[in-house]
Formats: sequence, C-alpha cells, structure tokens
Amino acid sequence: MCTVFTYKNNDSYFARNMDIEYHFNEEVVITPRNYNLTFKKHDPLKTHYAIIGMATVINNYPLYADAFNEYGLAMAGLNFPNQAKYKDITEATKSNLITPYEFIPYILGLAKTVDEAKKLLLDIDIINIKFMDNLDLAPLHWIISDGTQSIVVETNENYVKVYDNPFNVLTNNPPFPFHKENIRQYLNLTNAYPENRFSSNFKLTPFSLGSGMFGINGDYSSPSRFIKAAFLKEHLPKEDNEDIMTIDLFNVLDAVKMINGAITTKEGKFDTTIYSAIMNLTKGYYQYRTYFSNTINRVTLTEERKVGKDLLVFPINNTLSIKEF
Repeated sequence: MCTVFTYKNNDSYFARNMDIEYHFNEEVVITPRNYNLTFKKHDPLKTHYAIIGMATVINNYPLYADAFNEYGLAMAGLNFPNQAKYKDITEATKSNLITPYEFIPYILGLAKTVDEAKKLLLDIDIINIKFMDNLDLAPLHWIISDGTQSIVVETNENYVKVYDNPFNVLTNNPPFPFHKENIRQYLNLTNAYPENRFSSNFKLTPFSLGSGMFGINGDYSSPSRFIKAAFLKEHLPKEDNEDIMTIDLFNVLDAVKMINGAITTKEGKFDTTIYSAIMNLTKGYYQYRTYFSNTINRVTLTEERKVGKDLLVFPINNTLSIKEF
C-alpha cells in the first residue's frame, strides 16, 4: 500500500508514502553518472544520468523504491498484487529486456522527460527474473513524472501498458483505469464554504465547515487514498515560501498515512507508513521523515555528487527529536 502524487508550483515536487509491513534496509542512495549500471539481460550503462532516491543496496546494486534524476524525472514503484505479471524471457518480443528492480534506474538513467520515457517504453519488456534466488519479485506498477505530466506503467504477461495520468496521483489496486473512472463519483466535492443546494424552500444552514467534503472516504483503501490525495493536493494554496510548501505537502501525505495498528495484513503484520518523502525535482532535494521521527531530513543531488563511479549512501535518520523548554 502506498500513495504518490506530484505538485507544481515555483518548483516541481514528487511526494511519496511508503506503506509496508517491514523495513527493507532503506537508505538514501545516489547513483552518480559514472557508476556502472549492470542489467540481467541488457548491456550495462557505463555512463547515464545521476539518480537519487530511496533504495536498499545489495551486492553494491541500488534497488530503488522511488527516485529522480538530475533532470527532474521522477519515478516510484507501488505494490500491485494479483495484477502485475512479468513476461517469461522465452515470451519476450522487445529489444530491451528489463527486470522490475532494474526498471527505475534504466528509465531514470536514460530519459530526461516523460516524453523520452514513453519512447523507451515502446521497446521494453519487463521480464520475470529474480535479483537473487531467495528474493521474490515484488508485484509493482509505476508512476513516472517530470513535473509537467505523469504516466502510469502497468504490466501483464502480454504487454507493458502506459496510461496518461492527468491526476498526477497513484495508489495501488485496482488498476489505473478504475481510478480514472472512480474519481467521477466525487465531482461534487468542494473546499468552498457550504451552501444550501437541497432546496430553496428550506432555510438550511451548515452546522460545520468542511461540509463540502461530505462523501469523501476516510478509510485506508487504495481508491479512498487516491481520491483524498488528489483532492487535497489540488486545493493547496500556491506558496512562494518553499519551507511552507514542503510542510503543506508533508501534511497531505500525513492525511493518507497508515497509522501503526490500523491495518493488518493477512499474515497478521501491521501495514505502516515507514517513511514519507517530498522530492524537490527542481532543486534536487530528496527530503524524508520516518514514522518514528518528526525530523525532516534532506539529501541534495549536488554537482559534485553527480559525478564519480561509486554509490553514495546516506543511512536513514530514525531518531525522534523533542525540543524541551
């Protein structure tokens, strides 16, 4: 379970909640331009665009959950169980065979914009090959955004399907076409002061602010989080102050955040938002805070960090900060 949305103001932002029942040794990782990106069934990329994002590093390879590159193209993988299917290599027909865990670095390493990513996607099959024998492939779908437009990528055994995403939001099941239709049920939602539309014959007055949001669901299901995130981010005021803008975006993520204990998986584990990230695609900031820490941590993709041949790894700060008076 996860929520992702994008936002455009003076800067372009890419926001993500990672909702999961376990930690995956997540760290902020920079893959510089000259790091040798290898692939199971594709030639290595000895040079590529620099990438920053949240990943686990295994055998010196960055397995990204979400990231963006030096040109502001961002990408995230979200859980898509019982839907995502990857091609067996014997069934693949495209020239470029990419595994699910290679998909983010491949696209971000080669594309500057969504339009360039679309061209790459024309000749990609996402194939069913594990990173390691003891690591199962996560069933995923992806959102790709450059701050001006977004697409969703979903797969089954037969195709890689690309959808234009005018809402700039993605959650989980059902597939994206469902969310695109479902949002039409909420066209009456408004942030305006409530007024009587019931009948001019009744002198009805609101008993509370926020009545224009009657009908929006407050549960943690994927369709409900999709609607709530889309509504809240669409009505954010355009702030010139970057700090206020960052806080507003974190607060939208908080509104669809998984609270510890509220959601139980089939295995009896708690599905929790282990981190929330606000990526400033314009300035190159990866900003995050964790479930157990209220500190906003920032790692910047600086010019000097874009070059080099070795991964740069920044361990997660999960320390609670309390200021006592």
